[in-house]
Amino acid sequence: MSKIGKKSIIVPEGVEAKIERGKVFVWGPKGKLELKIPRKIKVEEKENQLLVTRITEEKKTRASHGAIRQLVANAIRGVTEGWEKKLEVVGTGYRAAIEDNQLVLLVGFSHQLKIKPPEGIKIDVEDQKQIKVSGADKALVGQVAAQIRRARPPDSYKGKGIRYAGEEVKLKPGKAAKGGVAGEVGK
Repeated sequence: MSKIGKKSIIVPEGVEAKIERGKVFVWGPKGKLELKIPRKIKVEEKENQLLVTRITEEKKTRASHGAIRQLVANAIRGVTEGWEKKLEVVGTGYRAAIEDNQLVLLVGFSHQLKIKPPEGIKIDVEDQKQIKVSGADKALVGQVAAQIRRARPPDSYKGKGIRYAGEEVKLKPGKAAKGGVAGEVGK
């Protein structure tokens, strides 16, 4: 039995979970989420708890048991607390702003990059250098944060670009550091 899969999921007050036709629907203060469950995995509700069990002992079913349980737990946490990712904009002249419910990035291109968040995702910008992506769906929050980072990933020589908060970028040495001093070549 899967260590994670056999743990029960507590449904807190203010959250409603409904299991119907191979799907789990979860409502809470932060929104509504829907999760599709594979046919060979069963989710049942008992006394404010959800239990995820396997119907068969096939290898593929055993492998996805714990993952499905964790996805259901993430959905419940998402509608109660929400998920968030923070990004930093690093570089001279690089900045971010919110205009008309879109994220506008000025990151060294000749034009502005505009990113419209999907439904259920909220993007906040603090002091033009900090971007916060939040929402109830953990996967969607991560996907939008990755899309923003992909607009200008950190440069490996100067470190300029968009990175996750706390991400360390290992800088490569430039040409001068590899070849020695320019005046000593050919002596």
